[in-house]
Amino acid sequence: MRTLNVALGERSYPIHIAKGLRHRADIVLPHLKTRRVALISNETVAPLYLADVRSALEAIGVGVTAIVLPDGEVYKDWATLNRIFDGLLEARCERSTTLIALGGGVIGDMVGFAAATFQRGVPFIQMPTTLLSQVDSSVGGKTAINHPLGKNMIGAFHQPRLVMVDIETLDTLPDRELSAGMAEVIKYGLIRDPDFFDWLEANMAALMARDADALADAIARSCANKAEVVAEDETEQGVRATLNLGHTFGHAIEAGMGYGSWLHGEAVAAGAMMAAELSRLRGWLDEAAVARIEAIHVAARLPVRGAALEVARYLELMAHDKKVEDGRLRLVLLQAIGRAVIDGASPPDLIEQAIRARLDG
Repeated sequence: MRTLNVALGERSYPIHIAKGLRHRADIVLPHLKTRRVALISNETVAPLYLADVRSALEAIGVGVTAIVLPDGEVYKDWATLNRIFDGLLEARCERSTTLIALGGGVIGDMVGFAAATFQRGVPFIQMPTTLLSQVDSSVGGKTAINHPLGKNMIGAFHQPRLVMVDIETLDTLPDRELSAGMAEVIKYGLIRDPDFFDWLEANMAALMARDADALADAIARSCANKAEVVAEDETEQGVRATLNLGHTFGHAIEAGMGYGSWLHGEAVAAGAMMAAELSRLRGWLDEAAVARIEAIHVAARLPVRGAALEVARYLELMAHDKKVEDGRLRLVLLQAIGRAVIDGASPPDLIEQAIRARLDG
């Protein structure tokens, strides 16, 4: 088992990465306030893994309340969040009850937000089952639901007590979801870890073939990068914002096309290419660097062109982004592969040109 640490003083927590962790209730137990949990999953993941986690916990005397939600980004909303609260209240869960998120990024975000707000805050644990959630959304304490006008606009910072990454859950992950997760893996190489980017170029074929050792290495390296950034800037006042490379463009695709039409990682990949194009127009990246960025996304079977929305629609949706400050759009761009910058000075005509250059069709 590989173990990393998110260093946040008294709120520090471990990230464990290994095969079969869903069976390891002994690892969970020290992080519980009482021997009672609410295990929250969705209709896709629950039939695969909920019974494993539940039986492991019950075998050591932990009482389990199970709540199963519908699956999909379209359900990341108030109505579905209230289904969590309904289940917690009907089961008479208390402030000492720990919530466990068993699923991908949507489940992790919603359970985290429920934990941040139920009885003004209860502990929670992340058990991510998709590559995207294992390398990104399960670490760092960002929790949220979507609004029709913008993704993740309503939420809170609420750190988990523990993150358990069971690599075996990737065995049942659809190929499209694996690719979507790889977009976030690639992001770490692009924004801060050029050696990792080189490694990804050399090992992408093994990763896409689901080589267990390669996946474990990529997950651990990604989590280490995320943990370092979160420890330095927990509430995204500075360097943590660089983790949003491609997200402002990508969130516009998700909202514009309807949540769930594009997977989050697919939209982020297309958005990263728009950011790379704008970085080239700003004079920071050369064409060879942009070609490398495109090639690695293609190797990961990710889109490198955005949805065929009107440029004006992109700009309208991007104006609702959380990273707008004083009415000015702040974008994460690249000064080089491995060096990101937060930029609020890109001329509107260049932003439009970058979007247009990467539109599908």
